[in-house]
Amino acid sequence: MKSHIKDPKKGDEIWFLEHEKVFTLGTAANKEHLLSPKDIPVVKSDRGGEVTYHGPGQLVIYFLLDIKKHNLGPKTLVKNIQSFIQDILLEYGIPSHLIQDAPGVYVDNKKIASIGLRITNKGKTYHGISLNIDMDLEPFSRINPCGYEGLEVTQIKNFKKNITRKAVEELAIEKLKHIF
Repeated sequence: MKSHIKDPKKGDEIWFLEHEKVFTLGTAANKEHLLSPKDIPVVKSDRGGEVTYHGPGQLVIYFLLDIKKHNLGPKTLVKNIQSFIQDILLEYGIPSHLIQDAPGVYVDNKKIASIGLRITNKGKTYHGISLNIDMDLEPFSRINPCGYEGLEVTQIKNFKKNITRKAVEELAIEKLKHIF
């Protein structure tokens, strides 16, 4: 499943999708954080960050942007993406927070959204953020998520029972139209 927003004037695109079960290893990944992948494929990725899990019930948003045209630096882009996720969570009555030096978004010190970007020398971004909505969280126990031993993860469904990935995607599209 994939949908996207496209701005032909700037050449930007934002993709919304859902992956099949997969562990991905970012450029900073230490294979020791991959504890027991079992039947789930492991794929090396050129995104930033450590090891994470993607699977059904998770909204993955890829930002294909020219940050120079937006007058954004990498830190500001990450801050904006994290704030965007926090805004979505607030729409569902879920307060969240950030943790210094641990990119992503957290609820009760459990990670609900992971970020992993890549920015080229020319200021083009790719990869993005994944938001756990209504998924099987067990595969996260097979890794040290984002390289943090014992890091717990959570999802929107734990706070709002009747949630769908599609509903969150539609809200995300609406919010992003006002940001980029």
